[in-house]
Amino acid sequence: MAGGIESAMASRADQLSERAAAIAASGDLVAARALLKQLVTEQPDSSENWLKLAAICRASGDRSAALDAVHRALEIAPLDFMPLMFRAVLLEALGDHEAGEAWARALARRPEGDLPGQLTTAIAQGEKTRDAWLATREIALRKATADTEAKASEEEVARIVRFRDNALRKTRVYHSEPTHFHFPGLIECEFHHRSATPWLAEVEAATDAIAAEFEAVMASERAELVPYIQYPDYEALQQWRPLNNSRDWTAIHLLQNGKLIEANARHCPQTMALLERLPQPDILGASPNAMFSLLAPETTIPPHVGISNARLVCHLPLVIPPGCWFRCGAETREWQRGQAFLFDDTIEHEAANPSSMLRVVFIFDVWHPGLSAVEREAVAQLIAAEESSAAGGL
Repeated sequence: MAGGIESAMASRADQLSERAAAIAASGDLVAARALLKQLVTEQPDSSENWLKLAAICRASGDRSAALDAVHRALEIAPLDFMPLMFRAVLLEALGDHEAGEAWARALARRPEGDLPGQLTTAIAQGEKTRDAWLATREIALRKATADTEAKASEEEVARIVRFRDNALRKTRVYHSEPTHFHFPGLIECEFHHRSATPWLAEVEAATDAIAAEFEAVMASERAELVPYIQYPDYEALQQWRPLNNSRDWTAIHLLQNGKLIEANARHCPQTMALLERLPQPDILGASPNAMFSLLAPETTIPPHVGISNARLVCHLPLVIPPGCWFRCGAETREWQRGQAFLFDDTIEHEAANPSSMLRVVFIFDVWHPGLSAVEREAVAQLIAAEESSAAGGL
């Protein structure tokens, strides 16, 4: 019985909708609007019906009533693109100051793929309105913090700027998402500032020496050059499929999961001496790690995250063709020879070498500076207690 009633109601709704469309096509918008008001009274839980009423109200020149109907549609489907876009269009037509923000919300829900030409035109105009609103808002926010930024340190300015960009939705917020080991309470920071790692200057000063020792390793007949990604084919690691056991991304390890790779390390005495002065983790079966990372021409490393936020990863660029880039979280940098940086590899990151030449970066791990000595000891004990396959390395 219930099914029959629902079917009859649906049939009546279709009839009312079709009659309203036909009457509207004949030019009688008043009668069409009356039918659609009857329709939404009988079926108030259909966002589609409210949008039809909104369209008729707009065509009649009653934008306020159209906006009310759109709001009813959004009560039912608050994240649907069409009512969000319709609201933005109406607010812009009404000259409402909220139009820019409304377009920003609508465009954030834009469906993928091609859209009808009429929608494409409206969206293009909406993007201009949104961009103008964002530009005006950014000027206001810059002005609000200008005096404070003038007295802030370089590190503080960078964080204030990112705070503003997050508020403007120019950047999204990324979090630490390690695959295995998450230590609570550590600062989540994509690229750590140099003030917390004064030893970076010593690493950069050794660029030429490290590069020369890399060349020595490459020239050695016994050097061990291995694929960076090596997993059994049955592992559920789809993102690595194209690079698994590939020679496009290879490594010359000096230290791997705490083990000295003698065949390579013996050619790099200055590099090894430098590493001994750095705060590298000493974890049985997991760390320290240090290697030369070689990325072949026209190769991309897909977005991924590391295993533990208790350590950070340092890059010292050695051979960098033009256009090679690295992204961690919301910040993208081009590698520059001799300019080292420290990042949290448990925040999503990716990289690419779009050039026709080889890219080489020296990479090693260090303790997260937020860990105390006792906490480092506990981390080392816990990770060492796990299977080596779980601990992993760089």
